[in-house]
Amino acid sequence: MSALSSSITRRGLLASAAVAGAVSLLPAQLAKAADDNNAIRPFHFAASDEQLADLRRRVAATKWPKQEGVSDASQGVQLATIQKLAQYWATDYDWRKVEARLNALPQFITEIGGVDIHFIHVRSKNPDALPLIITHGWPGSVIEQIKIIGPLTDPTAYGGKAEDAFDLVIPSIPGYGFSGQPASKGWGPERIAQTWAELMRRLGYTRYAAQGGDWGALIVDLMGVQAPKGLIAIHTNMPGAVPSAIDSASFAGAPTPAGLSADEVKAYEQLADFYKHGLAYAQEMGNRPQTLYGIEDSPVGLAAWILDHDIRSYELIARVFDGQSEGLSRDDILDNITLYWLTNTAVSSARLYWENKLAFFAPKNVKIPVAVSVFPDEIYAAPKSWVEKAYSNLIYYNKLDKGGHFAAWEQPELFSAELRNSLRPLRS
Repeated sequence: MSALSSSITRRGLLASAAVAGAVSLLPAQLAKAADDNNAIRPFHFAASDEQLADLRRRVAATKWPKQEGVSDASQGVQLATIQKLAQYWATDYDWRKVEARLNALPQFITEIGGVDIHFIHVRSKNPDALPLIITHGWPGSVIEQIKIIGPLTDPTAYGGKAEDAFDLVIPSIPGYGFSGQPASKGWGPERIAQTWAELMRRLGYTRYAAQGGDWGALIVDLMGVQAPKGLIAIHTNMPGAVPSAIDSASFAGAPTPAGLSADEVKAYEQLADFYKHGLAYAQEMGNRPQTLYGIEDSPVGLAAWILDHDIRSYELIARVFDGQSEGLSRDDILDNITLYWLTNTAVSSARLYWENKLAFFAPKNVKIPVAVSVFPDEIYAAPKSWVEKAYSNLIYYNKLDKGGHFAAWEQPELFSAELRNSLRPLRS
């Protein structure tokens, strides 16, 4: 058991398994012996008052650089933005609110391949609900999916139909959040895909779908390639669909190729811009993740590193701290960053980039049914022409009018509707 999970607070089995009228694991599953390698253990997390006081002290004591010499974000996260975040973090932010929301959900730990896997597991009251495993990415966490749990497990309470209900399994990637940190190499996306299949088998699901964005998108693509027994389809909001020639040209910063459609031109330009201006964090984590001691030791350093993921997400977050209404709130953003801080997973999460040997946006040769939702402010808005070539069994494609890289978090209503609509034909 990891050091983190060994410090969890265990509560009554039935109390731990109830949320908004939905029941998760059966008591018999929870009653397995503690020394059973397949045991599923209730999980609860409570940060100590000392941890939270230390966090506020470190934020308040930040040693600031001089302001950037440009009027835009071309040099990175702007001083004014990060100082607004820090001021709110050190004075008004309350971690206990999201901690209570997490602990109100059925959370569990099970060991797979020698690593503790944390997951949220919420069953719908509808006995015919479709099981669905949803995977976050970096710099995300299970906090990304909290807003969609109600709409997907209890759709009638959110204007949907009872027959569109899902049972949800939302795991933390190894090295992220409340999951254990692998002690040795070999935990790349292929192994995580296999681990998710084992998790669903262990939970007793014989027919299920999988969804993911960011790292989750690569992981569910690989689940689709591996096609474990029971997996009927995948849904992705960041498809691996970029043709090889397009990927190479955009990475090299070559002029836009001739003969592309309007959607393809837009996607090419988005990719070229990301490769030119937005890839540095991934390159550092992919080559030297252990060097990033600064983001493990400085909360403001960690926050700046996380904010600088992609320019559209950064612009959204900057507007939030300027007081504008967006899909995310200040608390949303700091909930996620604080989770990384409290779990000491800044460096361990970065190691997944070092483990990965696959191109994020390249087709993976998935043969099982695939559904794709395209949000306009994603790193690249995948054109249907590319998606159709990448996925031979494409069952759904839709372009949305708003939303970006963290779609479930930013636009939970749209995201929930996409999952209902795209997977509806596959329900038994």
